[in-house]
Amino acid sequence: MSTSARLILLVCAALLSACASRPPPAPVAVKPKPVFNYSTQSFSPAAEDVLFRALGLVGTPYRWGGNTPDSGFDCSGLIGFVYRDAAGISLPRTTRELIVMRAQNVSEENLQTGDLLFFATGGGSQVSHAGIYVGEGRFVHAPQTGGTVKLDTLSKAYWQNAYLTAKRVLPANLARNP
Repeated sequence: MSTSARLILLVCAALLSACASRPPPAPVAVKPKPVFNYSTQSFSPAAEDVLFRALGLVGTPYRWGGNTPDSGFDCSGLIGFVYRDAAGISLPRTTRELIVMRAQNVSEENLQTGDLLFFATGGGSQVSHAGIYVGEGRFVHAPQTGGTVKLDTLSKAYWQNAYLTAKRVLPANLARNP
């Protein structure tokens, strides 16, 4: 058999086998479980002040133990500064103290602007990081050495996996849903 005849035979066999194969299975639609409620909300002047103060600090350098814009921030230093400066509220200094303070626990579905978010970034259930919820599924935090204060989203798998709980620091009459 000539080379061209072999080539034609191979092409025909390939075409026939492609036509005889099964079509790929239909994709299975998996509906993700909603974790966070990003609905529009109204909020109090105190929550608005916390929101704008936190957003205004985005880009400030990270510094472990830092608690001012001039020196930089770690996560709990950022939270303490924002609440003291914007709402006149003094908070505990460390994430471990913040997570056990007497404040209303908030479910993920009921997050409001100004709520504190707590994460176990090292796995397990030991709190190691915190941020300030600013609405629409976003939060401000001071994440790591060499970085800066940043705006992040709770929809990222990393934050969903590390998420522990949330607390409402602003009094109920200051942080409310419509």
